[in-house]
Order: sequence, then structure tokens, then C-alpha cells
Amino acid sequence: MLKPSARSLLAYCILAVPLPLAAQAPAEAPASLQALGLKATGAPVREHPGWRAPRLILVASSVADQIPSLSRDFPQVKFVELSHASARELAAADASLGVCSSELLGKATHLMWIQWLAAGVEGCVKEPLLHQRHIILTNMQRTMAPSMAEHVIALMLMLSRHLDHYMREQQRAHWEPEPAVELADLEGRTALVVGLGGIGTEVARRAHALGMRVIATRASGREGPDYVSYVGLPDELPKLAGEADFVINCAPLTPQTTGIFNQEFFATMKPTAYFVNVGRGKSVVTADLVAALRTRKLAGAGLDVVDPEPLPADSELWSAPHVIITPHVSAQTSVSAGQRSALLEENLRRYAAGEALLAVVDVDRGY
Repeated sequence: MLKPSARSLLAYCILAVPLPLAAQAPAEAPASLQALGLKATGAPVREHPGWRAPRLILVASSVADQIPSLSRDFPQVKFVELSHASARELAAADASLGVCSSELLGKATHLMWIQWLAAGVEGCVKEPLLHQRHIILTNMQRTMAPSMAEHVIALMLMLSRHLDHYMREQQRAHWEPEPAVELADLEGRTALVVGLGGIGTEVARRAHALGMRVIATRASGREGPDYVSYVGLPDELPKLAGEADFVINCAPLTPQTTGIFNQEFFATMKPTAYFVNVGRGKSVVTADLVAALRTRKLAGAGLDVVDPEPLPADSELWSAPHVIITPHVSAQTSVSAGQRSALLEENLRRYAAGEALLAVVDVDRGY
């Protein structure tokens, strides 16, 4: 569910988009989106069978309070909150903003486009009708990558410099003249980025700038930027993990990545190494991570995503040694919000004009 600030940004973006538009010549993405590596994918949507300039758009409940202003500004388009939509309105809907469910797909028989308002689409791509009807799915890929990459670096520095220890000492008003913990530099260390996509590439860029050797895995091939010294395929993950001082999970959640960070995987890591996760919590077997930390088979972990979420108060992760936990907030910055707004605005404009969309999800791969 979107937070209030995100809802406001979404409403602003929709208000800023002139819907519907007559067909226009294809346009380049705004420079800010091009800088993120976002490019139009696939054929223009006007070539999609049954496409028309949108007349009715279903809106997630999280932005329902914006429907009156949307209707005033765009009288030719009907905006309807999903929970209040009639059977006729569901059947007539052209697009959905932030809604992807079996109920929606079963009733919205004209639906041709879903704009998901986050990066992870693992729930949506499980819906059979999405595949059967060839519904276009776009997400917020890459828009959050720079902010999330900075969060990763912050976690790495906090872990390597044991800042959690010094925060506890500060709360005790205790000056520790001689370090009780061994501080370490990132320079010269090896970072393994698991999932060299939009987020992983930004992590790799920053880690390399700090003097780290960067290696990575990716499912789509061995290509990578010059600052990544080696790109391996997923089956090379255990071998590469043994070389790493930091293993950073940036991979999407798919059947292939579910539970891959388990007891067997943690046994391949050096006991001095750290595990950082900004991908998905379900990629990790939580009990195995806790066991590895408690038996000192890992030096520590930085987690922005966990399984389950929210993390229960009685979870052993809270008390595991040298663990930094943030509540899935790595993308919650004004920069990230602005980039999400820009992508949403551009995709709304493109769909109304019948152009090719940005951030199109490969529903078969799941990302």
C-alpha cells in the first residue's frame, strides 16, 4: 500500500497528464528517465488488439480521495475506485493504477494495461489471466535504484564500522577510548552483487567508487559495466560467495530466487563476510540466517527486507548479533518519489497516445 506522500505524488502525476490524447509521434523519454536506463519496450500500444484512448481507469483505494479532482480536470475520462466499481464499469475499464488481483482480472474484461506502483511484481505475475490475455504490465523498475543503492552503502558502512555498537555506547553515555570491535575499510574488499539489474548496477557503481572489487551474478547473461570485474550466471553463486566480503541481494523474487539464501548458501560464505538484502525477504530462509549469525558463520547482516513483513516482535532476527534492520524503507526518499512520479506521468501520456511504454515487465520471467 502506498504511503500518504506516495499517494499525493501519484495524484499529482495523474493530474498532470493530459488524458486522453490523440495519437502523437513517438517521443523520447525525459532525460531523467533515460539516465536511469529506461527505454521504450515493445510495439506501440496502439498496435495492441482492441486498444483505444482510455475512457475509464480503475484506481487503487489508496488514491481514491483524488478521484473528484481527477474527474473535474478530465471530464472525458471516468476514474473509479475499484471497490466502488459496478460490473459494467469493471468490464469497460481500460487501465488500472496500482491494482492487480484475480478479482480485477476476472471482471475487467477490457483491461489492457496495469501500472504497478512498485518494482516487485511477484504477486501480479502469478495471475493466470494476466498471461492468457496478454495484458501489458509496467512497474517502477529502476526509479528507486539510486536511493536503494545508497541505502546499501549505508548498511555496509554501518556493519564494517560497527556503528551499531557505538550507537549503543552513546545511549549509555559511555566513551570507549580503545575500540572493543575491529573496524574495517570497504576499500580493497570484494562485493558480490546478486542480481545485476537496475538496483544491482547502482550498488556496483557505488561500491566500485569506494575502491571495492565488484563481482556479480545475473540471469540474463554475462554482460556488465566496466566497473564489475566478473559477471557470473546464477549457478555460479555459491562459488562467487566464497570470494565475497559482502553479499548483496538485489534480485527480484521469482521461483528461482525463492529461498536461495539458506543454510547451504551461508556455509559457502566466509565467517568474516556480511549479508545485505534489499531484494525480497522470501529469498532468504530466515531461520537459516539467524542460525548462521548466532553460530558466527557470518559476521553480520543488513536487512531492509525480511520474511515475514512486518517482522513480528518475537522474531529472533531482532536479537541476532550484529544485525541492522530497516523496515523496507530504502526507496522512501524524495529523489525516488520524484523519479516514480516522472515514470508514472510518462507512461500515462504514452498509453493515451498509443506509444510504446517504459518499464514493461516480462511476465514470463517475473521482472
